[in-house]
Amino acid sequence: MNKAQQARFNSLYEQHVNALHRQGKAERTIDSYARALRRITHFFDRCPDRLTQDQLKDYFSALVKSHSWSTVKVDRNGLQFFYRHVLNQQWTWVDIVKPPQQRVLPDILTVKEVEQVINGTRELRFQTFIFVAYSMGLRLGETLKLRVGDIDGDRLKVHIRLGKGQKDRFVTLPDISLLALRTYWITHRNPQLLFPAGKTPETRHRATQVMDRSGLQKSFKVILKSCGIHKHITPHSLRHCYGAHLVETGLNLRAIQQEMGHECPKTTALYTQLTEVAHQNTSKMINRMVNRLHLNLNGEV
Repeated sequence: MNKAQQARFNSLYEQHVNALHRQGKAERTIDSYARALRRITHFFDRCPDRLTQDQLKDYFSALVKSHSWSTVKVDRNGLQFFYRHVLNQQWTWVDIVKPPQQRVLPDILTVKEVEQVINGTRELRFQTFIFVAYSMGLRLGETLKLRVGDIDGDRLKVHIRLGKGQKDRFVTLPDISLLALRTYWITHRNPQLLFPAGKTPETRHRATQVMDRSGLQKSFKVILKSCGIHKHITPHSLRHCYGAHLVETGLNLRAIQQEMGHECPKTTALYTQLTEVAHQNTSKMINRMVNRLHLNLNGEV
């Protein structure tokens, strides 16, 4: 781009980011949608406000070949936001790109495998993080952002602030999870953060930022490998494990939905497909119901 085009792009990019903030989008969404605008600008080396529909089709054809469908979907949504809120134009994305509807069941760990991972983790900070994330069904970011003031030891509740959808919720704090948090916090005594950044107790005590997200994810992969677990598991999988294991205990789906902060009951119902016990219980309950019928099967064939 020449200087004039670059100046125009800079102006549009700033408007794009400002509009995202005005719409109350989460920081990760803002980063993703802003990246979508930068990516298509780099692809054509021109300001994206004057691209034709054929050029957009060419771009997404190339993107489908080089990136995952999740990236394609994010870029589509990001550019649609740009067209609507910055250019004040309608963009019929269905005619350009439509990611397939995929229903993939995530891998989960058994209770025994979760125990193996926790006990096989050598560093206390990672061990505590894994246990706390699993035992309360928290997302990675929710666990990292936990603060000392979020823990209500008397009520055994944890205040999750601005979770998915920028919504607060309270989750149950198991006794052993409270003990684990206290045991780790004593090692650094940060006045605000439960999982502060830093490699030593001293630096963690003074830290104002939480542990590095990508570093945690890499360490988690190493831990899984050392435990001999080859399933496709990420820190977020601990949340799925929690939901599936609650189903196994017999807790009703409405209670699970409330604990996990699911907006839609269908999301919670997914966990019934991740455990064999749920299917076994269904069979037992159906048989128990039908067996209450007193049948006389002596009719003619």
